[in-house]
Amino acid sequence: MTTLDNHTDTRLCRLADQPEDYARLGLDPQSVQPWEDGLRTDTGPGSYEWWYFDAHLDDGSSLVIMFYTKNPMRPDGPLEPYATVQLERPGAEPIVFESHASAAQFRASRECCDVHIGENRFRGDLHEYEIHVVHAGVTIDAKLTGQVGPWRHGAGRVCFGEHDEHYFAWLPSVPQGVVSVEVNVGDQTERFTGVGYHDHNWGDTPMPRLMNHWYWGRAQAGPYSIISSYMTTERRYGYAEMPTFLLSKDGRIVADDDSKVSFYLEGEHTDEHSGKPIADVVVYDYDDGRDRYRASFHREETILDRKLIDQISGVKHVLARLKRFDGAYLRFTGSVRLEHFVDGEKVEDVSDHGIWELMYFGHTTPRDDESRSHA
Repeated sequence: MTTLDNHTDTRLCRLADQPEDYARLGLDPQSVQPWEDGLRTDTGPGSYEWWYFDAHLDDGSSLVIMFYTKNPMRPDGPLEPYATVQLERPGAEPIVFESHASAAQFRASRECCDVHIGENRFRGDLHEYEIHVVHAGVTIDAKLTGQVGPWRHGAGRVCFGEHDEHYFAWLPSVPQGVVSVEVNVGDQTERFTGVGYHDHNWGDTPMPRLMNHWYWGRAQAGPYSIISSYMTTERRYGYAEMPTFLLSKDGRIVADDDSKVSFYLEGEHTDEHSGKPIADVVVYDYDDGRDRYRASFHREETILDRKLIDQISGVKHVLARLKRFDGAYLRFTGSVRLEHFVDGEKVEDVSDHGIWELMYFGHTTPRDDESRSHA
C-alpha cells in the first residue's frame, strides 16, 4: 500500500481561497453563480477550456461527453472546437467518436453554460442541463437534473508560481444529478436513466508544465455523493500533492476540508499499455475526529487507456518523441465504497458503481518509483 502525505509547498502552488482571491475574480464565497459555468476564457492562444459530463446508467452502461475549445495539451493554438463521446454498454460495441467543427461554428455564452460546437450543444443553469451530440448517424441527447448544488473548491482555481503566474480552474457545477439519455443509431432508439455529474475546467498554460499526474473520481454510494481528486504537481513546483474531497449526504455537505484527508493506493502496478503506475484501489480517508469517512474506488475495468502522444500528429508528434513525452490518460469503472465510522465504530457501509480517472502528464515521479520498489 502506498501512502501519500499532503506536503504542499505553498510558495510554488496554492489553492486560491483568500478574500483577495474572491475579490479579484468577482466571486461570492458563499454561492456559485450561473455565469461561472459560462465561457471563462477568450478561446485564443494561451487558453483552453472544457465542459464535462458523465453518467452511470441503470443497465450498467457508462457515458462520458466533453466539449472542448481546443486540445488542452496545446493551449497556445487557435480555437479548434470539438466534442467527444464514449458510451460503454454491457454486451455491446462501445460508441466512441469525436465531432470537430470550425472556429466559426463555435459559440458560447458568458452568462451561463450555453456552448455550441457545430450541431452539438451543452447548456444549463447550474441545476438543469441538456446535452445534444450528433455524429455519423448517431444522436445522443442527455438531460441532467442536479440533486446536489454547485460547489466551488475555494475560489475554484489552483495558482502556480511564486507570483501566481499560471492557474488551473475547476467548477463542479452538478456534483450529482439524475440523468435520462436517449441514443439514436440509424432507426434504432434506446433510452436509459441513471446518475450523472457535470464540471467545467479552464486554464492558461499547458497542463504538462504544471502537473505531473492526478487521480480524479466521482460516485454515488447510498445517500452519499463523492467528488475526489489528488493532484501531484510537476518537478518545478516541488511534486506538491494537493487533495480535494467533497462528501455530501442527502444533498448536504458533510466533509470538504482538505487538511483532514489522507490518500492511499493499494495494489499499485505498472500498466502494460501506458507504462504508468495504476492502482487497483484508490482510497480517500477523511478524519474529522469523532467522525471518519473512508471512500475507496475499486477498479474492475479500464475502459480507456490512451497514450497522449497518439493525439499529436506531424512535426509536433516527432518533437514530442524527441522530448520523451510519455503522458497517458486512463479511465476506470468499478465499485465505490463509503464507510462511516463514529468513535471508531462502523455505522454505515454503502457502495455503488462509479467512474474515475488517472491523468498522467509527466514521467513517473521519484516517489512513484520508490513506492513501487517497496510494494
